[in-house]
Amino acid sequence: MAKRSKRHVPTLEELSKPTRWRLQHGGFSEPVRDADPDTGTPVQHRRAVDSIAAMLSNGTITSEMHEAGAMFRTQFRAAALDGMRTTQLLRIPAASGDTMTERQVSARQRVLSAMDALGGLHSPGGSAVWHVLGLECSIREWGSQQGWQGRPIAPAQAQGMFTAALAVLAMHYGLMPRPRMAA
Repeated sequence: MAKRSKRHVPTLEELSKPTRWRLQHGGFSEPVRDADPDTGTPVQHRRAVDSIAAMLSNGTITSEMHEAGAMFRTQFRAAALDGMRTTQLLRIPAASGDTMTERQVSARQRVLSAMDALGGLHSPGGSAVWHVLGLECSIREWGSQQGWQGRPIAPAQAQGMFTAALAVLAMHYGLMPRPRMAA
């Protein structure tokens, strides 16, 4: 009879770090301790390196464009448009669970306004911002899988479309001045 080997039980220190599988897909920032905005309990965040931070460090976009992207991402998350739902641990009888908070309604209006400035969800810029900033796909993933009007886009063109959309967002949020027309 063959002996069974003991199953490896991870230690607490191993559980606080990203797995080997996750590390092969990109780097992480150092852990940041913060308080959960809803409960106030201390949490530790490890943020994956995002597309706009990489573009800012490469000099592809300006700091105003980066700020506009971060503002849109924050509003998108507050609007709860990503489709992720959580289950309530304490259920209230006969509650439908379909109510939105004032914060979500306000954030959805701001996201809608930004999408209108980009030409809507079905425009190239709107589609890029929705998927790359909102749903946090990579630019390459958006270009090859989602693309525009169902057609794949080469990575260089996808990055150009996304960069142009970030410039429009920066102007929409008032972070960049509108250029004056020559008379």
